[in-house]
This record gives sequence, structure tokens and C-alpha cells, in this order.
Amino acid sequence: MQSGYTHLFIPGPTNVPEVVRQAMNVPQQDMRAPDFAEFTLPLFEGLKRVFKTTNGEVMMFPGSGTGAWEAAITNTLNPGDKVLMSRYGQFSHLWVKMAEMLGLDVICVDVPWGAGVPWKEYGRILGADKDDEIKAVFVTHNETAAGVVSDVAAVRRVMDECFHDALLFVDGVSSVASVDFRMDEWGVDLAVTGSQKGLMMPAGLGILGVSQKAMAVSKTARMRRAYFDFEDMVNINRSGYFPYTPPTPLLHGLRASLDLLEREGLENVFARHARLAEGVRRGVKAMGLDLVAEHPSLMSDTVSAIRVPPEVDAREVLRIAYEELNASFGSGLARLAGKVFRIGHLGSFNEGMALTALGLAELALVKAGAKVPLGAGVAAASSYFAEGAQSGLRLAAE
Repeated sequence: MQSGYTHLFIPGPTNVPEVVRQAMNVPQQDMRAPDFAEFTLPLFEGLKRVFKTTNGEVMMFPGSGTGAWEAAITNTLNPGDKVLMSRYGQFSHLWVKMAEMLGLDVICVDVPWGAGVPWKEYGRILGADKDDEIKAVFVTHNETAAGVVSDVAAVRRVMDECFHDALLFVDGVSSVASVDFRMDEWGVDLAVTGSQKGLMMPAGLGILGVSQKAMAVSKTARMRRAYFDFEDMVNINRSGYFPYTPPTPLLHGLRASLDLLEREGLENVFARHARLAEGVRRGVKAMGLDLVAEHPSLMSDTVSAIRVPPEVDAREVLRIAYEELNASFGSGLARLAGKVFRIGHLGSFNEGMALTALGLAELALVKAGAKVPLGAGVAAASSYFAEGAQSGLRLAAE
């Protein structure tokens, strides 16, 4: 029997802060009560600030980010519509699969897992689409499987350069509330996230940001939907209520989560994620290991996908970490299975957790047969964090 804490270093569900967990420990309440809106309406406004939208609508569907994916598609597109997508990891792959299952005509650009969204190729394809047959462009902002972040602003730029009127869909499940996301500035029409990542809650809420352009399109879109219908949701949300029973404990958790984010300040949240991610990356490099991301500009600030040495099976590293060290790391998914393990460093995460993750990763790797210098990763990350602490002290003194 293991003693002490169970360490959770997966990229979602992330660690739930104690204040959020306690906020969800509430008795059931009347979701039709006359004062319910006093509680819920500020939640929508708080989520708008997280998405950085003033003009868009924000919706919360009981479900996961995958449910929000489906809501985005079924409310704004028609069977047979041509859409532009790309695959550079398991989650972008699954979005393509969903689009095909829902009857869309997918133009799919495949790039290596470790690359980002092929925005230059998007520009070429959109530029050749003289009749605007392509109705939507899809981007996975942060590909969790590969630890890769993509340039959404660059996609918007090539769309504008082509004067293309397609809707811009963005999967922000593992980026929203952790790294900078600018819905209005980037012209994102449908932004998808979930409660279990940067919002530091259990899974259970699929959250959507929807532009007014997308709302207008939804009024004529013919794809079948019922539970996920935008019109029903928005019309009733405006008065602070829901068209069906909402998960009220999760809404209380969301209140506590938004309070934490606003107290820290979103820009400080983004800076913290960048700092912690860089510490983890330096630790990985000191171990002599590589990340899946092909270039530093693509390295995610929320999850690092780490390649194990050729003679080591990453599944054995994961097993040892879980069974012997009381720690969970993210597994390599699909074509990366056995080749990669992942450290999630998003949400409620700090320097001590980063150092613990690196130390346990080193130990699991050595036990699995990897020739990793014990302590090297922790030392490199500690040195980096100490440099930041000293800089902070100098600034405070000045």
C-alpha cells in the first residue's frame, strides 16, 4: 500500500485546488429559483473574460470538450459542407474523425506529429478556393498528444489575406485559461474548451465561445441537433437559466476557479505557465531526452511530450511510475504509444510540483532501463527557477 500523496502529472483532468473542491461540496438547489440567475449570470461574464471576447456568446453544456466540438459543428454547418482541417496529433485526428462521421467533406492536411497547424498550406488552399466552397477552417490550438502549440493568429491572417469568409473553429481545450487566447482579436468564431484543464475542475462541462457571425449562421444551418441546440441554450441563458438541469455543483466550482484566475490575473497565469513549462523543458534536456515538438516555437506551455530512449518502452516507465512511485504521467497516444510519456504542467501547478514530476520521471526512467543521470533534470529546472526568483528579488529591491 502506497503512503503519502498520489501525484497527478497528466495533462487533464488536472489537479483541483482545495478551494474549488470544497466549493463543489454544496447541497442540491433549485435551478429554477428566482435568485438562481444572480449566481449564474456572472459566470458567463467571467468566462467571456477568459476567452477574451466582448461580443461573443459563451455557453456551458453538461459534457466534455468533445461534446462542445459536436455542438460547434452541428449548429453551424450543413451535411456535405467542405471544411479544411489538419492532423498533427491524436486530438486533431479525432476532430477530423468526428467531422467525417457527421457528414462533412473534409480536406485534411496531414503533417508530422510534432509540427503545428500548417497555416501556409492553409493559405494556399484557401487562396485557390475562389468560390468559397470551404465553409470552415479548424485549428487545434494546443495538441495535447504531441505537446505542440499552434499559431491561431497566423491562420486568421492567411484567411484575411485570401478574403475568405469561412468560419474559424479552434480547439482550446488544453490552452484556454492557461496560455494566451484571444477570441475577438484572432477572429475565432467557435472556441471549444472543457472544465478539466486550465479551469482546474473535474470533467463535466463542455464550454463554447461563439461569435455573432457563428450565431447568425446557426439560424440557417441544417445539421441535426437537439440537446446541443444554440438557440435554446442562448435564449434561456440570457436570463440566467438552462434549458435542462445544469450540474450546479460544477457551477459552484467554476465560480471558485474564476475567482482564482482573476485574483492571480490572466496575464500572470500565462506567465506562470510559461515559466513552469520552461523549467520542465530544461529538465528534460538535462536528462538527455527530446520533446516531440519539432521546434522551440512549437513547444506547449501546458504539456511536454517526452521521447524515451529507443531501448526503453514508455509504457514501462508509466507502469513503474504508477505502481511503484505513486505518480501518474500522461501516456503516449496512438502512434506515440510506447515512445513517449507526457508531463502535464497546467492549471493548479507550481515549481515544487514541476520538480517532483521531473524527479519521479528520472527515477521511473532509470528503473525502466534508461541511462538518465539522476538529479540532472531536477538540478537544471531548480537552477532556472532560482534565476527567476533572484530576478524577482532584484526587481522588488529596485
